[in-house]
Amino acid sequence: MQPDTPDTSLSAIPSRLSRALAFVAICIGGLSGGLIGYAVVDLQCSGDCSVPLGLGILAGALLCAGGTAIVSVLVLRAQGEWRELHDSPSKRFG
Repeated sequence: MQPDTPDTSLSAIPSRLSRALAFVAICIGGLSGGLIGYAVVDLQCSGDCSVPLGLGILAGALLCAGGTAIVSVLVLRAQGEWRELHDSPSKRFG
């Protein structure tokens, strides 16, 4: 590589904004799942329901945050692949 040519190596790391938005989406998904878990247990339980409510909140939050995390990772990977195809004209199809 010559010293006067700029380094144009591609990086697989998504931008900071994309990663921050994915983190916020995962947090919102977990919060929403916790609220859904609370509502489901609250509708079905009568009397002292503190332990089932806590478990419902925990299960809902973990399931929804996990699902949102999977979707976020897939979106970030697709974004990286799209950027790679967009930046390198030799890999374009057609």
